Amino acid sequence: MQIRWLPGIGEIAAAQWNAIAPDYPFLRHEFLQALESTGCVAPATGWTPRHLAIYEGEELVAAAPLYAKSHSWGEFVFDFSWARAFEGRGIDYYPKLVLAVPFTPATGPRLLLHPAWPAVALQRVVLDAVVQLARAETLSSAHALFIDDALRETAHDNGWLLRSDCQFRWYNRGYRDYEDYLAGFSAEKRKKARRERRRIAELGIEFRTLSGSALDERSLQRVYDFHAATFHRHGHEPYLSLECFAALAATMGDSMLVKLALLRGEAVAAAVYFRSATTLYGRYWGAAADFHSLHFEACYHQGIEYCIEQGLQQFEPGTQGEHKLARGFEPVLTWSAHWIADAALRSAIAAWLQREAQAVRGYAAAAAEHTPFRHGERSDDPNRRLPPAGIP
Repeated sequence: MQIRWLPGIGEIAAAQWNAIAPDYPFLRHEFLQALESTGCVAPATGWTPRHLAIYEGEELVAAAPLYAKSHSWGEFVFDFSWARAFEGRGIDYYPKLVLAVPFTPATGPRLLLHPAWPAVALQRVVLDAVVQLARAETLSSAHALFIDDALRETAHDNGWLLRSDCQFRWYNRGYRDYEDYLAGFSAEKRKKARRERRRIAELGIEFRTLSGSALDERSLQRVYDFHAATFHRHGHEPYLSLECFAALAATMGDSMLVKLALLRGEAVAAAVYFRSATTLYGRYWGAAADFHSLHFEACYHQGIEYCIEQGLQQFEPGTQGEHKLARGFEPVLTWSAHWIADAALRSAIAAWLQREAQAVRGYAAAAAEHTPFRHGERSDDPNRRLPPAGIP
């Protein structure tokens, strides 16, 4: 096997990369290329591509999106306190290695693995290669973010520290339509959900669903303006540019879709989603004004309705938000894995993670008591199971 470190995703052909990519939109070559070609991901923004590609002869057998980071923004697994602890010991925390999809806190595969090769063996090769690179360049740490169950178990077996957090996810249990879904709610919660949706209809707001390729220049500008305004209201610059939105729309096809809210024919809000064959991912949102309940309709109800219509199995709407519970989203644990070079700091972080994990599990358990479903309506979904024994 030959291990190669790529300074950009453009160093490898899209067809070769996508041939072993899983059905997960954010690992598509087109998605990663849009981030890099428009300068949203670049050394100047704190993301230096160091993508990993492993070959057997000329055949690509494994790959991973990997970056050297000079800060911790855009990751959504917050380690600022770790950085301060390193600095307190006179050790540089940055740069660090991050195995992740930039600006994308959505659980999924982080490795591309050729199906003809043993998956666990390839995972170990990738993790070992990342550690070797970190040691060779005397980096403080390596981090794999929002990983799936398979990589979590392998990382744990390889000595990486695991960290959990809580998000909210919607599951499709074979609903015929939205009313069939609401039938599982308690009467009070069902009434509130209907009233919330009715407010939007009474305002005269309607929705159009557009694939990325169906967005014309004017619509794309409006969608981006809504997105940017959301960031500006919170005192931040948007991570993505209009050029990046345009590149994603042009190359991601039906994997990207927009729910466009129209009032008397004019766009007043938009929610941007991506999808796989099984899962809908909510990513960006914005509105021209503060319309009552419009955020909930555009980002949650419309997404749920789309999943039911399309037969998608689950919906990940993004980070944070206990308000998602009332709309039928359920708490799930998310995972990241961390390799720490300094032994003393690794030990301290490991102890801290154990305490944090207990708090996260307690929070998730408490949140689960506030879903809107009648008792007995929820089935035990395997995606919500706790990890195997021995894994925090």
